[in-house]
Amino acid sequence: MGNENFRDDLNRVFDQVTGSPSPALSDRVRSAVATEPEARGPYWIAAVAAAVIAVLIVGVLFVANPLRRPSVPVGAVPTPSPSVVASPTPTDNLPPFTCSAQDSVFQQTTPPQPTPPVAYISAVRTGTHGTYDRITVEFANGVPHDVQVGAPSSTSSFTTSPKGDTVTLKGDHGILVVIHGADLHTSYNGSVDIVTGYATLAEVRRVEDFEGVVQLGLGVNGGGCYRAFWLTGPDRLVIDVQSAQT
Repeated sequence: MGNENFRDDLNRVFDQVTGSPSPALSDRVRSAVATEPEARGPYWIAAVAAAVIAVLIVGVLFVANPLRRPSVPVGAVPTPSPSVVASPTPTDNLPPFTCSAQDSVFQQTTPPQPTPPVAYISAVRTGTHGTYDRITVEFANGVPHDVQVGAPSSTSSFTTSPKGDTVTLKGDHGILVVIHGADLHTSYNGSVDIVTGYATLAEVRRVEDFEGVVQLGLGVNGGGCYRAFWLTGPDRLVIDVQSAQT
């Protein structure tokens, strides 16, 4: 009779192995082990030991659950990790270079916004960029009324105003830049004669700064092909002179 009761208890132990552990399971196993030890052989003891080990394994797996995965609500889409995206390179929309054999022909450039009575030039910078050399004229308080860039001349000599004398710049050609409604003395304290040492744009010199008119003479080497355009932030006039090697 004792063996039958022990077998029934053992079956209930194995039935509970597949489910969640019962609080009364350990008491049942302990009671079964303590009941009638003399009536059981080594096989029954081994079976009870196996049942106890199985119960311990199930308990450990239930707590640790190594196969558990983070749950995602139904209908929710996991947010992907942010990735670094390279910013697109701006498209170069610069105007083409122009080359003219006619002297005293000026190209009208349109200012980008309404102009003050007098636009103060605050900086004159030069730079070389491989296939062209650049001059940048920056304005402190808005753009001037009108800018004219002359066609390349066959000489780099210019007449100053209002003095009226002649100056010859470095380079074998000259380009005259006339800026109406501007001055080069209120906000500017840089050089008025810049010798660059570049192969193409050799020299930049002020030839007039009088009664709201500023003239800059450019001494250049090569054909003197150029492009002129406006940039903002800050407002500035940019003139690129194309290298003779291109």
